Amino acid sequence: MRRHAASYLILIILIAVVAGIFVYPKWLGGKWRPWRLGLDLVGGSHLVYQVDLAAVPNQDRDSVVNGLRDVIERRVNLFGISEPQIFTAQSGENAQLVVELAGVKEISEAINLIGETPLLDFRITEQNGTSTDFIPTNLTGRFVTSAQIDFDPTTNAPQVALTFNSEGAGIFERLTEENVGKVIGIFLDGNLIEAPTVQQKISGGQAVITGRFTIKQARELVERFNAGALPAPITLINQQTISSALGADSLQKVIVAGLIGTLLVIIFMIMYYRMLGLFAAFSLIIYIVLTLGLFKLVPITMSLAGIAGFILTIGMAVDANILIFERIKEERNRGLSKSSATEEGFRRAWASIRDSNTSTIITAVILYYFTSSFVRGFALTLLLGVLISLFSAITTTRLFLRVFSKDSHAHLKPKT
Repeated sequence: MRRHAASYLILIILIAVVAGIFVYPKWLGGKWRPWRLGLDLVGGSHLVYQVDLAAVPNQDRDSVVNGLRDVIERRVNLFGISEPQIFTAQSGENAQLVVELAGVKEISEAINLIGETPLLDFRITEQNGTSTDFIPTNLTGRFVTSAQIDFDPTTNAPQVALTFNSEGAGIFERLTEENVGKVIGIFLDGNLIEAPTVQQKISGGQAVITGRFTIKQARELVERFNAGALPAPITLINQQTISSALGADSLQKVIVAGLIGTLLVIIFMIMYYRMLGLFAAFSLIIYIVLTLGLFKLVPITMSLAGIAGFILTIGMAVDANILIFERIKEERNRGLSKSSATEEGFRRAWASIRDSNTSTIITAVILYYFTSSFVRGFALTLLLGVLISLFSAITTTRLFLRVFSKDSHAHLKPKT
């Protein structure tokens, strides 16, 4: 068993070495896959938009807000801003869109681009030699009263149902009558989002867009329709510019604090538990490297709150080792050998470790799904950190003990 434990331990150490190089690529010279840092660390702009939902029916408000968020994200990406963070908050007729643009300081053009209400319009096609041109029509999103997911009664496949007002129904009827067998392009902010083929003249102001949609794709299409069709103007109500110098100073301080905290934990473990504490210290270092490697691989946008969540898990990782070591000491006092006491200590401590970490995991999941912005970043790093700390305490520390702890081989024989 010791040979297998040694093999697994070597494998974990090798993975940790690779992760360490990945975490700090300057060891290889130059930069590769840089860290994704949040607004509070690299600076940038924080924009808050007010969404007026007074004219939007209650059943469509969630769809409109989600559609607006999708439109703004696409607009920002087209502007060349990478990894924008966009959050929503909604209460009754009022909703807000929060846009965080890390590393962006000259954003006047981006603000103008974001600040426009999405425009939905329908265009007919015209052959121009070997190419097809889309010709704008007078049918726009202001004539669409709603869009929602529907299901084909025969195949049960998801589809998108559109409803036009009376004026839009007349325009749409003429367009479909004149373009049977042709494509009508549907554009949002000048971008083609769907190009259905007209099967027949459509009267009554109701139409269905069919295709090989998944439910997720149909929902996204509905949100885009509603964002450009329903009147929900957005207004910039707050703008803050965060200095990159302030973020760099904060990052340096939090790294120093994390290193000091980790060093103090390691010193305490070694002084109190001696050899067991040394094994715990090695496991803790491996845990830190593996966790940071995972954060960068995913990648996770690291903010001060996210780093705080990670540092919190360092203490929690050692806490599991303390429960295990105390159990091992109890089993040794009962007269068990080192190896037997080790296995029994891990077995008896597991229930306490599992329950305490499960409660933390549940809390982190709730925070992640029911909050936003920096709180969500804190919850994500806390969740992943706790999961990896479980692996570190139960697997890595146990492997160290199996490989390096030896039972004494005293023998009892008759006196001569």
